[in-house]
Amino acid sequence: MTWQVYALLSAAAAGATAVLAKVGVASVPSNLATLIRTVVIVAFATIIVVARGEHRSLPNVSVKALIFLVMSGCATGLSWLAYFRALQLGPASRVAPIDKLSLVFTLALATIFLHESLTWQVTAGTVLMIAGALLTLSGSQF
Repeated sequence: MTWQVYALLSAAAAGATAVLAKVGVASVPSNLATLIRTVVIVAFATIIVVARGEHRSLPNVSVKALIFLVMSGCATGLSWLAYFRALQLGPASRVAPIDKLSLVFTLALATIFLHESLTWQVTAGTVLMIAGALLTLSGSQF
């Protein structure tokens, strides 16, 4: 499969996540809900890594890669904790569009640190995504 197909699958799964998490977090403390979700993800990822034999590559992971993956994991954890709390406090249809504004941060960070090009098409798409997120929030209270 191409990266585009994986990205689309990721988007579909993330969309389902918001609805499933909203129901799940209704009667559970948000941090506990995040822990439960994380345990499931660790088990799921472990099964896939072992089944594919990728665990054999662990000794070859560089210190630099490990540091950046740990930092990424910390950012993911913070994101999930905040996301579940937001879902607990607000409607999924309002939380998800704000959460998806992560694209704006991704583009800015990728441009600054990875030197990825910021074309007019990417800029226009980003502006449209921001406008779309704001439109979904119009009429709601923050």
